[in-house]
Formats: sequence, C-alpha cells, structure tokens
Amino acid sequence: MPKVLIILGSKSDAPVAMKAAEMLDALEVTHQTVVASAHRTPDRVRELAKTSDAEVFIAIAGLSAALPGAVAAETVRPVIGVPVSGKVNLDAILSVVQMPKGVPVATVGLDRGENAAILAAQILALSDQQLAARLIAHRREMAESIERDSEELSKNV
Repeated sequence: MPKVLIILGSKSDAPVAMKAAEMLDALEVTHQTVVASAHRTPDRVRELAKTSDAEVFIAIAGLSAALPGAVAAETVRPVIGVPVSGKVNLDAILSVVQMPKGVPVATVGLDRGENAAILAAQILALSDQQLAARLIAHRREMAESIERDSEELSKNV
C-alpha cells in the first residue's frame, strides 16, 4: 500500500513526477504514480481520491491545473498541488493556489516535485519517528552540501 499517491494530469508532467518519486525513494516513503485528468477522466480522478489507501496525494498539473482541486474535492486527506510550467505559468500557479474556502490544497513552487515529496513526508512523519529522523538527516546533508560549496568557492574566488 503506497503512503503517497502521485497523480499526473498528463504524461507530459512525468519529469516533475520523477522529482517527487526520487525524493520519496530517498526518504523511503512508498508511493505510486498514475495519470488521471481532471477534465478528460474526471470519474477516474474521483475514484482514485475516494478509494486509494494513500495517506497523502500529490497532484501535478499544468495549464488550468484543476487536478489538485478536483482531488481535494473528493477527499479529506492532504493534497499537495504542484503547478507545472508552460507557456503561461501564472495560470497553473493561480489555479492551484486560489482554492475556495473549505477545500484547501497545499501548494509548492512551479515544477517543485521534490518539495511536494518532502512536504508529504513531513505530514507522514507526524506519526512516523523513523521518517522524521530521515527528514532531519536530509536537512543535515543539505546544510553540509552548502558548507562544502562555500568552502570550495572561497578557495577559488
């Protein structure tokens, strides 16, 4: 049973989904990825939201980016929306961010599948101390990487 269900609005969103999947793998969080369109396969979206055993959903979509809201309308479990860049980025961002009162969608930055995965892991870590420890280790690794970059840059500049 996956803890996180990643839903893509279309196959073209796969590069963003890969970022999320790779981060979830690194954090040892089980996940599954499927394609379901809010506009072209609304019944499939509804079915996934209602019947999935996942504890958190990541919904990735561009253009009108209705998918995160469509998922959130069908479940009380957390939904994290990832707007996908395109010709008009603002449309996707606003579609995910501007949800109506009572149907929230947590939103990460444009194409930030990895941040969606981290946020999903943080939600799951509320009841999983081992996952919380892995998140702390990930943060520590990021900090050490920045420190190494600083040292390297100071030697060369």
